[in-house]
Formats: sequence, C-alpha cells, structure tokens
Amino acid sequence: MAKSRLGVFRTLAVALRTAVRPGSPGLGERLAALPRLVRATVRGEYRGTTASRLFLIAAAAAYVLSPFDLVPEAFLSIFGFADDALVVSWIAAALVNETESFLAWERGPEGVRRGRPAPADTVPGHVVG
Repeated sequence: MAKSRLGVFRTLAVALRTAVRPGSPGLGERLAALPRLVRATVRGEYRGTTASRLFLIAAAAAYVLSPFDLVPEAFLSIFGFADDALVVSWIAAALVNETESFLAWERGPEGVRRGRPAPADTVPGHVVG
C-alpha cells in the first residue's frame, strides 16, 4: 500500500513539475486546448494520440466523479480513497503529457499556431498603427 501511495505522489509531482516549468503552457492554456485536441484527433489531423486514449481519460474522470466506486470510501475508509488517488494521478499525468504534445504540434516548427492567423505585428510588411 505504501509503495502505491508513493507512486501516486511521484506521478502527481512529475505532472506538476512538467506543467509549471518555465516556458510551459499554463493551466488555462492547457484546458482551452482540450476541445481542440479532441477535434483534431477525431478528425485525424493530429496523430499524437488516439480517440480511444482520450476516451479512457474521459472514462477515468467519470469514474472519479461517479458516486459508484469499486472500492467504496464509506466502507473502507482511507483505502477507498487510494483507488481514486491512483486514477486522479494518472489523469493528471495523461492530460499534462497530451496537452504538452498537442500544443507543441499546434505551434508547428515556426512557433506559430496552425490554422490561426499570426499576430499582425509578426506578418511581414504589415504596418502596426
């Protein structure tokens, strides 16, 4: 039990470190990217993940939020929270990794988002004013 608890904390720590490192997208940018990630994956534009992996992440979130539980907290006290903690740590790590890859893909090799116009001040020949 202690080993799995340590693994949960380690996974959360790695996900948090990745999410807050300098130059990394912020939480708001990651959350805003989720609908675009799903659309691009379903349409086949983005091949960095699969629709089934995104479904597993959504199913895991539904499991944690659901009132039904494989290991009920009411009967098993702290042990009932262990399975939820494990699932939450997996969700956090998966979302950080998926959004990190997707946002890098979306920016493309030039650092400009695909499918979005470049800011006016970066367009050659454009005069700001």
